[in-house]
Amino acid sequence: MDAFTFHNPTKLIFGKNQIEQLNDQLPEGTKNVLIVYGGGSIKKNGVYDDVMNQLNEAGVEVFELSGVEPNPKLTTVHEGVKICKENDIDFLLAVGGGSVIDCTKTIAAGAKYDGDAWDLVTRQAKPEAAVPFGTVLTLAATGSEMNAGAVITNWETNEKYGWGAAPLTNPAFSILDPAYTVSVPRDQTIYGIVDMMTHLFEQYFHNPTASPVQDELIEGVLRTVIDTAPKLLEDLESYEHRETILYSGTLALNGMLQMGYRGDWASHNIEHAVSAVYDIPHAGGLAILFPNWMKHNLHVNEERFAQLATKVFGVNAEGKSTEEVAKEGIEALRTFWSSLGAPETLRDYDIDDQKFDVIVDRAMKRGPFGNFSELHEQDVEKILEMSK
Repeated sequence: MDAFTFHNPTKLIFGKNQIEQLNDQLPEGTKNVLIVYGGGSIKKNGVYDDVMNQLNEAGVEVFELSGVEPNPKLTTVHEGVKICKENDIDFLLAVGGGSVIDCTKTIAAGAKYDGDAWDLVTRQAKPEAAVPFGTVLTLAATGSEMNAGAVITNWETNEKYGWGAAPLTNPAFSILDPAYTVSVPRDQTIYGIVDMMTHLFEQYFHNPTASPVQDELIEGVLRTVIDTAPKLLEDLESYEHRETILYSGTLALNGMLQMGYRGDWASHNIEHAVSAVYDIPHAGGLAILFPNWMKHNLHVNEERFAQLATKVFGVNAEGKSTEEVAKEGIEALRTFWSSLGAPETLRDYDIDDQKFDVIVDRAMKRGPFGNFSELHEQDVEKILEMSK
């Protein structure tokens, strides 16, 4: 392992009816709160009312920013920053899934920055302060509720980047009630499962050796998700299965599983470029791209892929070469995601190769990428071709 320092300042508040702790978590002296949410589902499932009841009891003035997109846009960040600066907002509350939280993180930092928040996203500037914020999670997927990262899209330039500035963009607290995820539709539930699994895979593929503890943890969470996902899709209102998936999504990307190394993250970079051009669901793009990234990089460390195949997907290695076992594991992943209803090819989103050059250009904006296997322009082109 590499040397590391681990610190996660986010307080995780997990379980049924934990929204009742909201008021106690607000910083002392909070007066003006901006709640940020998406398309309005929180008003249909009762989450909005629960949050507002708490905030009304706290006696704070509430402002609202609704309509955050599934791929949160810079224009929405600008709108939130404007509200904060004009109304002296001293606390932000993200109520929704990862996109809402990512948008809120960027608003929080942008509200304390004199320039354009895009400077922060593109890392041309580093934030020195941020408005404190918390989250009420309604979707198991990204893990954004317990990390500092955010992904923002600039639709005018077709650019989409991940960024973060710990601890400024770490939530002060995150409230996770599995009951708030019971109403999540089937397709979004599938996307969330794919998303958290790719986070685990991205961390699993790394170069440092001697990581048996991290390996076992990741493999264990993956096996749990693989076991639970079909059961949840058969009973979308199961609190027990929602609880398991919700916690898995948080654990998948709160930093605990990648102490001592850096994961790969190349597939995410490619997908960001695809969805910056076509605005498709992030996890849908990952479901298409990740198995092809695996095939393309199998030669880098066949043993690593074979270990995943045997320990997570139960591939029988007897009488088979390492390469055969590894390939069987990749096919097992593709089969599993397909069984859930995840997309398999870019054609599923009516995407052909007409804009592959644009996608490659966007993916390569910051130069070669990937920590397990460094990718260059020709590698991205190959993976996209394999994904048609």
